Amino acid sequence: MNAPHHRKKLLLLLGALLFVGTACSQTPSGPHDRPGHSTSPGTGGPSSPSTPSGGPSSPGGAKPRPVWHPKPGVDWQWQLTGKLDLSVDAPVYDIDGFRHEASTVADLHKRGRKVICYVSVGAYEDFRPDARHFPKGVIGEDNGWEGERWLDVRRLDVLRPLLAKRFDMCRDKGFDAVEPDNVDGYKNETGFDLTAEDQLAFNRMIAKLAHDRGLSVGLKNDLDQIPQLVGDFDFAVNEQCAQYDECAKMTPFIEAGKAVFHVEYELPASRFCASTNRLRLSSMQKRLHLDAWRQAC
Repeated sequence: MNAPHHRKKLLLLLGALLFVGTACSQTPSGPHDRPGHSTSPGTGGPSSPSTPSGGPSSPGGAKPRPVWHPKPGVDWQWQLTGKLDLSVDAPVYDIDGFRHEASTVADLHKRGRKVICYVSVGAYEDFRPDARHFPKGVIGEDNGWEGERWLDVRRLDVLRPLLAKRFDMCRDKGFDAVEPDNVDGYKNETGFDLTAEDQLAFNRMIAKLAHDRGLSVGLKNDLDQIPQLVGDFDFAVNEQCAQYDECAKMTPFIEAGKAVFHVEYELPASRFCASTNRLRLSSMQKRLHLDAWRQAC
């Protein structure tokens, strides 16, 4: 049914007023009449989905989950090879992010476990499915493990989007945290002239990539930079600090209420557990290839 003529005029007038009000409420223009906007450099490049208020992203637009903060002394299991043993009585599991699917992470969650995603960030691995995406110019010397070579961590522009995709994988599979490996290249023969400042910039970028995705993140080894980085990372992972009499260097994490996940390969547990327990480290003896076997303190 058609409206009377005077009602049509009234509707047209209201429409015009609404159009003017909407136009006035648009985002103010930036230079060259383009809409103004804020940017957040270093959030993971083009593969990082944007989220309101710069908070951590969450699949499906769900409310971001809080970042997990493991406390000193919490027990853990670290297994990177062999069939995953789901029966280990430890509240934290650290497993390979590429080798395991979301269903495995979900199964561990059902068992009450938190799950850390092991992923290398400072070394190229020729056996990973994304290996072809790493340009030759950022691949350096052998790091001592078969199929692995150091990366030029100065090239944040190249590495940020590649590593952001790896962290996206960890998030999308439901992991709670990331263990980024090979973050102390500046102390090794990498084939690149890396400085301590280069390493700090790279490691802070790594922490931000994790936090932007709602993941907690651990500092792996890199003992000399703990004072500068303890505020950027949520826990630490250390290998053989007892053997080399370096465990006291982990104290800043413990004092900050953050877990230190520690393993020894050559010393039996009876040689280090008493001292690392006093330091409140989460210690265990493991075999070097990190199968399921463990001797926890």
